[in-house]
Amino acid sequence: MRSIWNGAISFGLVSIPIKLVNATESHAISFRQIHTEDNGRIRYRKVCELEEREVGQSEIGKAYEDADGTIIPITDEDLSHLPIPTARTIEIVAFVPADRIDPLQMGSAYYLAAGGAPAAKPYALLREAFRRSDKVAIAKFALRGRERLGMLRVVGEAIVMHGLLWPDEVRTPEGVAPDTDVTIRDKELDLADALMDTLGEVDLDDLHDEYREALEEVIAAKASGEAPPEAPAPAAGGQVLDLMAALENSVRAARESRGAPAAGGEAEVRPLPRGRTSPKETGGKKSTSTTKRTAAAKKPAPARKSTSKATPGTKKTTAAKSTTAKSTTAKSTAAKSTARTGATGNPAKSTAATKKTTTATTAKATLAKKTPSRKRSA
Repeated sequence: MRSIWNGAISFGLVSIPIKLVNATESHAISFRQIHTEDNGRIRYRKVCELEEREVGQSEIGKAYEDADGTIIPITDEDLSHLPIPTARTIEIVAFVPADRIDPLQMGSAYYLAAGGAPAAKPYALLREAFRRSDKVAIAKFALRGRERLGMLRVVGEAIVMHGLLWPDEVRTPEGVAPDTDVTIRDKELDLADALMDTLGEVDLDDLHDEYREALEEVIAAKASGEAPPEAPAPAAGGQVLDLMAALENSVRAARESRGAPAAGGEAEVRPLPRGRTSPKETGGKKSTSTTKRTAAAKKPAPARKSTSKATPGTKKTTAAKSTTAKSTTAKSTAAKSTARTGATGNPAKSTAATKKTTTATTAKATLAKKTPSRKRSA
């Protein structure tokens, strides 16, 4: 690679001879201006205004035009005597962490090649110092008629320098951000995160200039007399009215393009149900129904006992059934009274009512037993 500048790196009292080589190149396709009627080239000719003739590159020099139009010639020898140390030296002024450099300041990149065998050891020493400190160097240098700011770092086994803009050359982003208040919901952030995760990472080596490739196809078709390839139909666009729907569709499309299932994962957002089922009521009503079922289950038991103890005779059996029914009624009444007690919370009244009912039932049962005996005696 051809060097564009020769000088040295000044590292304290250490001086490292280096050559500056362009680290980047452009693959853009350039066009010529032509006369459309006959395809004749349109050229820019350098003409001297005083002599009105075209001059060659060897006759062209530099000059500064003053405010009043006065021309002040400046030669390369004049520039070589600039009273600054960076005229032919890349002077390192500080070492800082890499995240201190704003990417907005970064410009063209240059490789710094060691200038001969004597520069090999100090070059390698500076390179290893970069690696151990995990920092970058801030330097000042002069190139193409002006002093510039640079950042030195290690790439592979070489030292590279990025041209930096001076801080006052970077504009502030005033009036760029939206000046209206915007509310971002958590669900929207979750979907944005899911979209970022779905897109994932990419190997920059896999990316290429598709525009340049398409342009080469058009040029090749025109050169061979063929029709240029048809342009694909533009994607249907429109104003995004629902940001959530746009994010969901983006996540789904990204997953499908990568062969992943479209549904599932964090990106799926489901609407909440509009109504909720109220819980079953618990309390006094449930206790009352339970008490009634318990009382109903206990009703048949006394009837079996009374029937098994009954003696032969139709009237006595009838009396026993009557006594059993009344006794069952009394117990049912007592159970209902107990249920009411649970509802009203007054156990004293319920107990008194139960005792009266039981006494009356016992008296009737005794009278029923005595009546058949008198009839048999007569």
